[in-house]
Amino acid sequence: MATNTTVFLSGQEDGRRVESRILEERIQRAVLEGARQLEVEAYGQHGIGGRLWISKDEPIHVKVTGSPGQRLGSKGAFGTTIEIMGPVSDDVGWLNAGANIIVHGNASNGACNAMAQGKVFVGGNLGARGMTMTKTNPRFDPPELWVLGSVGDYFAEFMAGGTAVVCGYESQNAANVLGYRPCVGMVGGRIFVRGKHMGFSQVDAKSEAIDDETWNWFTDNLATYLSAIGKSDILDSLTVRDEWQLIVARSPFEKLGKKRKSMSDFRAEVWDKELGQGGLIGDLTDIDRAPIPLVVNGEMRRYVPVWENRKYMPPCQMSCPTGMPVQERWRLVRAGLVDEAVDLALAYTPFPATVCGYLCPNLCMQGCTRGKGNMQPIDITQIGRQGVHSRVPDLPELSGKRVAVIGGGASGLSVAWQIRLKGHEAVVFDMAETLGGKIASAIPDSRIPKEVLSAELERVKKVLPHVKLNNKMTKDEFQALREDYDFIVLAVGTQKPRIVPIEGKELLVPALTFLKDAKRGDVKVGKKVVIIGAGNVGCDVATEAARFGAEEITLIDIQKPAAFGKEKHDAEAVGATFRWPCYTDKVTKDGVLLKTGELLAADTVIISIGDQPDLDFLPENIATERGHVVVNDNFMTTDNKVFAIGDIVRPGLLTHAIGHGRQAAQVIDDILREKRPQPDTRCMIDVSRMTLEYFDPRLTEFNDLNQCASECSSCGACRDCGLCENICPQSAISRKALANKEFEMVSDPDKCIGCGFCANACPCGVWSMQENTPIG
Repeated sequence: MATNTTVFLSGQEDGRRVESRILEERIQRAVLEGARQLEVEAYGQHGIGGRLWISKDEPIHVKVTGSPGQRLGSKGAFGTTIEIMGPVSDDVGWLNAGANIIVHGNASNGACNAMAQGKVFVGGNLGARGMTMTKTNPRFDPPELWVLGSVGDYFAEFMAGGTAVVCGYESQNAANVLGYRPCVGMVGGRIFVRGKHMGFSQVDAKSEAIDDETWNWFTDNLATYLSAIGKSDILDSLTVRDEWQLIVARSPFEKLGKKRKSMSDFRAEVWDKELGQGGLIGDLTDIDRAPIPLVVNGEMRRYVPVWENRKYMPPCQMSCPTGMPVQERWRLVRAGLVDEAVDLALAYTPFPATVCGYLCPNLCMQGCTRGKGNMQPIDITQIGRQGVHSRVPDLPELSGKRVAVIGGGASGLSVAWQIRLKGHEAVVFDMAETLGGKIASAIPDSRIPKEVLSAELERVKKVLPHVKLNNKMTKDEFQALREDYDFIVLAVGTQKPRIVPIEGKELLVPALTFLKDAKRGDVKVGKKVVIIGAGNVGCDVATEAARFGAEEITLIDIQKPAAFGKEKHDAEAVGATFRWPCYTDKVTKDGVLLKTGELLAADTVIISIGDQPDLDFLPENIATERGHVVVNDNFMTTDNKVFAIGDIVRPGLLTHAIGHGRQAAQVIDDILREKRPQPDTRCMIDVSRMTLEYFDPRLTEFNDLNQCASECSSCGACRDCGLCENICPQSAISRKALANKEFEMVSDPDKCIGCGFCANACPCGVWSMQENTPIG
């Protein structure tokens, strides 16, 4: 949780200096825990303020007092501002990648060494070798160094990009504000300088007139700089245009004093002049000297391009437990078929909005290729939430086959939904009063809007009209179902809370009980709550406890909390704290007594260490292990007429439960139709095949569905962008139309030279260069 409260960190502890590594870890931990304003008291520690980044919407400000050591702001990140209230040591801004660094004093040697982005503002003078080996990426703003006074020797040595400004104001060396031998080896960038100097390397740099556009940029940014260092009052005295000089790097050919020769001129004026007609073998042949192609086509190519469209599974689809073709949905959006893209999800889940839009931790986004390239993954929730508007899908005629589904939660409704879509009748039995399982009865309304869940459950009821609620299954009833139905699917989830065998366990409130009561608005928690178990369910308990008036909420665990994502963020947002490792000795009316002897005071103690299935109704021939039903890879139990899915098999996410339902339904359908299973055996595409250079890495959020679709790399599936066709130097690639609006990209072997341009340029990775193996 981001907070504007200033966090103070000292570089000294118990009278001893804290190691630089330890202080850096503490700074990074504070930022990860939500701190955005930090004040660091330095005692010579190195690297303060470097490598901090959350997002552009959560800027970080680090104020440094005391005496910072070397490499302050090293590898500084975009969104970080580091303000030093005095002088700074060597290598400030070393390898800076975007941070703004403000020095209210002098800076020592090596400032901005190899800096690529960001700004360094110095309110005093600079030491030697400042602005050396800087660089510029054309996709980002160039780096900047602003110095109020003068700079030391070897300034801008091997400078390769960016802007440096030397104001010459109250400088330490008024007679030579650029120091000794500036600009040696300079190959890029520019320097604005005011005041006297003793020249610069004329071989590497030159003076250039300051045009109006450049002067306007300079004066605007000068005002920003002076404001940052608290010197706005001198702006007028520093904006006399005639006092400034602009130094820029010479081009390579300016340095050589020559013009580049064409190949024909080189051959005529150099090669033939020195070696004679025909060069080294001119006395051995009189062949035509016209250019001879060095790269051949046809069977003589070393490599040939192969169009491998849809050969591999995209990472998003491979990561989704339901097998949702995320990439195909974005393709439909690009084609203007938004409704079709939204409705496609119904073939994979009855809850496209509830789960994909709100409750899923979005494993597809975690697998997204863009994320592997340090870019923002495509936001699936935008299309997921549109699923609430999906219509009831067209249903096939019933086959006469019947499947009983025991459990009306996520897994049960998923398998029943899929069974009906495949043309068989599904009848759902559940002991609750309403459908939806924990989604409807326990997950807080803060995580899923009531109207969204209600709309999706209504759609489910239209597809599955045969539902029997308030039906607690018995062994006799189960046996009767086995006789009456072709198959049974067990999807009862986990309903029995796990309780640790400790003294005072009768005082514990099970998390599931608490959440169900909270959903009905029927709980009293008091001011202090302790939650044993710091997973995501425990976080839901914390947010609900806060809603009912708890002011001090503590989640404890015996290990590092497993909570993550939105649940953990929401718990922290209401002030919940996490503690571990904590071992409970007993529970009393006063709270939780730890084995260390510490008492955690609590009005209410809630236990959230998981639930287990209630399997009392199952016959002995269905094997169980550690309280869960044993199944094979097809979710079939030891009774071949009974399948089991979801948490009754193994604990998992909602998407795992839904995915189990889809897989089990497919197996049941294959058996009923006497078909052999046809699983998707594609391997996941290697993320290195995609070319992400076409996408802006600075994009951190998406505005709408169209932007999401356009930013999708469409891994392994051709976007029909025509880039390969346009980039081919031999015009060997063409688009061939097929039936049903399909197409393929074809490479003409008589034209193709196997250069690999198509494969290297393709954003989707559908072209592969394979070694040529001519026949014969």
